[in-house]
Amino acid sequence: MKRNVRIATAVTAGVLAIGGLLAGGAVAAGTDETPAPGTTMQQQMMTGRQHYAGRHGEGMHDSRRDGSCTGYTALAAQGTLTAAQKTTLAGMAEEEKLAHDLYTAFAARYDVRVFERIAAAETSQLSAVRTLLDRYDVTDPTAGKPTGEFTDPTVQATYDRLLKQGEDSLSGALKAGRTVETEDIAALTEALSGLTAPDTRQVYTNLLAASERHQAAFEHWIAAE
Repeated sequence: MKRNVRIATAVTAGVLAIGGLLAGGAVAAGTDETPAPGTTMQQQMMTGRQHYAGRHGEGMHDSRRDGSCTGYTALAAQGTLTAAQKTTLAGMAEEEKLAHDLYTAFAARYDVRVFERIAAAETSQLSAVRTLLDRYDVTDPTAGKPTGEFTDPTVQATYDRLLKQGEDSLSGALKAGRTVETEDIAALTEALSGLTAPDTRQVYTNLLAASERHQAAFEHWIAAE
């Protein structure tokens, strides 16, 4: 079995930026998706459904268009997961990697920032899922996997199909993104049913909010095509 990917400091520090980035103490800066240097953690604290938005222009962006946001919150207490819920958790990691890899490929092909923005969010969301994999001692199926490669054959087939769809046109890429987010919303909604572990419910709830936001961003761009 592959060694689980360890997310250093996340569990011990007890601070997780859902939909943003993992942080313990100081929060890293470097893009407009992260807080400015010197910002306190208290100032950064937001719920998973609170997002910033600005005008769609130079140096600013509208979250309805690109789906980006920053949400910081303390990671809830660990609970208990059934064997089936652990399998679902591993599947969530593959779904987040699929979204990231797909959007990264489209960002390189099309000069449309929605892909770059959401790909960055997917990186942080995968980190959140990996934190849970680590907490519950579940093998990370994405560990060591290159871009575009997946453990689950079904996930691999989905990625290959959507990548081909998106390579044909920008419209196809945007619709592929919408498909990913629609399927993620359905999967997360189902996964939350009967789930009692506080930390896992918290992460899934934030992932669901992110997918809803990303879906809306893709819908916006599709309508503007």
